[in-house]
Amino acid sequence: MRMLSTKPPTAVAAMSLLACIAATCLRADTSRGLAAVNHIVVIYQENHSFDNLFGGWEGVDGIAQADPRHTQQVAQDGTTYKCLLQNDPSLTSPKPLKASCKDAARRIESAFRNAPFEIDTFVPPSAATCPGGKPGGAPGGCTRDLVHRFYQERYQLNRGHMNRYVTGSDAVGLAMGVYDTRRLPIYTYLHAQGHPHYVIADRFFQAAFGGSLLNHHWLVAAATPVFKDAVADGSGDDLHAVLVANGMPARYPLYMPKGEVKAKDSAPLTALCTENVKGLGLACGDYAVNTIQPAFQPYAPGTPEAKRLPPQVNPTIGDALSTAGVDWAWYSGGWSNANGDVGAPGWSNGGGKRCLDPATREGALAPHCPNRLFQFHHQPFNYYAAFDPGTGPGRANRRAHLKDEAELVQLVGASGDACRLRAVSFVKPIGADNEHPGYASESTGAQHALDLIRSIEASACAPDTLIILTYDEFGGQWDHVPPPGQGGARGPHDIWGPGTRIPALLISPLLPAPAAVDHTLYDTTSILATIERRFGLKPLSSRDAAVRDLSEAWSSARP
Repeated sequence: MRMLSTKPPTAVAAMSLLACIAATCLRADTSRGLAAVNHIVVIYQENHSFDNLFGGWEGVDGIAQADPRHTQQVAQDGTTYKCLLQNDPSLTSPKPLKASCKDAARRIESAFRNAPFEIDTFVPPSAATCPGGKPGGAPGGCTRDLVHRFYQERYQLNRGHMNRYVTGSDAVGLAMGVYDTRRLPIYTYLHAQGHPHYVIADRFFQAAFGGSLLNHHWLVAAATPVFKDAVADGSGDDLHAVLVANGMPARYPLYMPKGEVKAKDSAPLTALCTENVKGLGLACGDYAVNTIQPAFQPYAPGTPEAKRLPPQVNPTIGDALSTAGVDWAWYSGGWSNANGDVGAPGWSNGGGKRCLDPATREGALAPHCPNRLFQFHHQPFNYYAAFDPGTGPGRANRRAHLKDEAELVQLVGASGDACRLRAVSFVKPIGADNEHPGYASESTGAQHALDLIRSIEASACAPDTLIILTYDEFGGQWDHVPPPGQGGARGPHDIWGPGTRIPALLISPLLPAPAAVDHTLYDTTSILATIERRFGLKPLSSRDAAVRDLSEAWSSARP
């Protein structure tokens, strides 16, 4: 089995780092800092932990620095596994991989010992396993999906021991898979001659436990959405989770709860506030923490109103920017088709009377023609009353601020000698390009993100633009660094998070060093805090008021 690479950075990267040891380099743009940034572009990818993607980057607190106590995974009873059970079709034994590790007590025979392993050794980008990780599909090196939900992640973190990712997962041993950092397109780009200045932040955590829906809301509102007047009668319309004694709502290959698990592991709402749940110190009540559809179109075709989240009324960063007169937009791949914006950039359905695009999701009715990989719960502003398409102000807000990614590409490509980017741009690629395990290829999505970055860096916008590349959440994948609030780790935290550490890169010629690592503690709401500081806005909640903003990269980052 190929071991994780420990080779030094390339000669070009080493020269970049050494060149900036000089004090003059470190002082280059520190005085200007964030104030000189006139455009902020947030590229929001999907479902990877820091160790999973960036754990081999030189200078970071990566896999080589991991405490074995945070690496070796333990069973439900607290004992340590000898081997990693695998159920991804590319990793199972005796086929396609010969077993080389045996755990007789648990009847596990596997090709993987209890340690991180490189996914791309076994599932390279050329592997025809897309989508879903099943052999015989299209090239791209897809793996299966991994559970990444609110209560499950709390269990997996194990109070900061970071050692129950495998036991608390439906994908078991795949949770310990990582990618060879030095093969990633973004790594190659940022280690080539003449690369743009960048900072890699190795203490950046997802704002909230669990999955995409919740972390998208924390990205734009620093708050958890509320399901007002949620049904709580145990019927089919009751969307609350039901937890067993230790806070888990599910049964997995290596996790067997005592007694019957009455709720699906994907219940969208927190559990009711019973004495048991309150005694565990877990969030409870009428809060939406897992995937649920919005009240407004676009939503998954056929979703009844009773199972759609009522419109949210708390403020978002969009409201704050608009009130301050700062131009902004959320650019989403596939938005024009999904929202029925006939003829807008990205629209591919003719006159709009029928859904003509063959990639349209089954059951869609024109003019709402979402792509089959368009993710409705990745569109956080569509959950808010301020964007209600049934009201005049809501329609105007949607037209002004909710756009297709194709429009951003046009703006950057047509910039010429003048930058046409808005002051703040959020970019959400469509499913095929977002790196989400299961339905998307990591390599394809990573290349798409790099293409966006290269286009911005080649445009007239580059001199005063800060690009923030990060991910919504961990995707069920292991990381070794305890989040704030877990196991005594310090930093802003509450009952919602932060959760697992995720990749984060800052790219801008305004950064003082060509290549640097920032060890400052951040979470997703640090992006909000950065926007708020740059444009003089008030915090949206106690979390974005407490976290450090990314201007720390100008003074805290070290080459």
